Amino acid sequence: MSQETILREIYDAANRANPYPLWAQLRQTPVCWQEDGPDERGTYVVSTYREIEALLHDPRISSDLRNCAQTGGRPRTTMDPYRFINLDPPEHDRLRRLAMCHFGPPERSEYLEQLRPEMLRIVTMLLDQVRGQRQIDFVERFAYPLPVTVICRILGVPREDEPQFHVWAEAIVANASGSSKEQRRQLEQAQSDLNQYMAELVERHRELPGDDMLSRMATDTGPEGRMADSYLVATAALLLVAGHETTVNLLGNGMLTLLRHPTMFDRLRDAPDLIPATVEELLRYEPPVQFLVSRTTLDEIALAGTTIPKGVRVTLALAAGNRDPARFPDPDRFDPERRDNEHLGFGSGIHICFGAPLARIETQIALTELVRRLEKPRLVVDPPPYRPSPSLRGPEHLLIKVDGVAKARSI
Repeated sequence: MSQETILREIYDAANRANPYPLWAQLRQTPVCWQEDGPDERGTYVVSTYREIEALLHDPRISSDLRNCAQTGGRPRTTMDPYRFINLDPPEHDRLRRLAMCHFGPPERSEYLEQLRPEMLRIVTMLLDQVRGQRQIDFVERFAYPLPVTVICRILGVPREDEPQFHVWAEAIVANASGSSKEQRRQLEQAQSDLNQYMAELVERHRELPGDDMLSRMATDTGPEGRMADSYLVATAALLLVAGHETTVNLLGNGMLTLLRHPTMFDRLRDAPDLIPATVEELLRYEPPVQFLVSRTTLDEIALAGTTIPKGVRVTLALAAGNRDPARFPDPDRFDPERRDNEHLGFGSGIHICFGAPLARIETQIALTELVRRLEKPRLVVDPPPYRPSPSLRGPEHLLIKVDGVAKARSI
């Protein structure tokens, strides 16, 4: 394997269970050209913490692939130009503000905190449903339904529509990193179907608004006005998919990691104050998003002894940066008591994860109840089967055995 083809190995499903030795090889050259990017045109991969952090804050890095000379200004048609994560300032900032003001701080600083009782109720219900069972598919019975139920509640998406949009979300995640014509066709079809569903749902919320995020965005009368419908539909679809897919991985990777460290699982039961720090360490150690591919350069950038040309694709390897020994001592060790844990699990800069506060709260509540209620949990299969995506990496199924599930606390 040559240095120029390591990324190809990371994309290979055979290495999904443990890509970290490959990321370590890439870190030997902090900025390097890789023959195989997501569209087979090649990409510069940045794999060390300091350099990734710098580019996440560098205005010469664009999230709009229409600026990519490799594609002649014509990115793959699967890139939705109405999603704010695919745009640069000032339009990105305006659209993000219009969405964020209905979701969290600073405009609705109390909103997510007010949802804590509802999240606990959902967690309790999911664990009550598996009482009496001795073997559980953790992803199917818990890690998936929890964030789906929460994001549907926030957006105002009917929970009974979940089987419908689950198919589209799975197709989008599975094919987003693909390069074949069939993968692109499936991706485009899933995005089109999801957008059509969201357009109809937005219109219903505009006619009969409720106290949910879609209703608030569709009827916004703030000083900046409301989003145009094309952006509103794309934003709604983005938040629905991103609002649960990454948290599914965070929960799945988190349970897998804790069961590989059973002493820590038991300790959290007696030291729940350590759970917030444990969530942060999970985001560093097993990030749900391994790398970001939709970046291109607006100018030449000199970085770590390499000059990245203008108009080329750049891949930011968050998972590699999170295990950079120049930033984190003993980075391959899972250590919830790690100090100075400023990880890249949610990215950084203007595109930092929109839903990070929600994911943190969900996972903290979930872990608090899981360590209290699951009795002697252990893995059935290790490593488990993984989802197809090399970027949104997490277990597809996670079979665990338990001696029982304790009763819920009074809510």
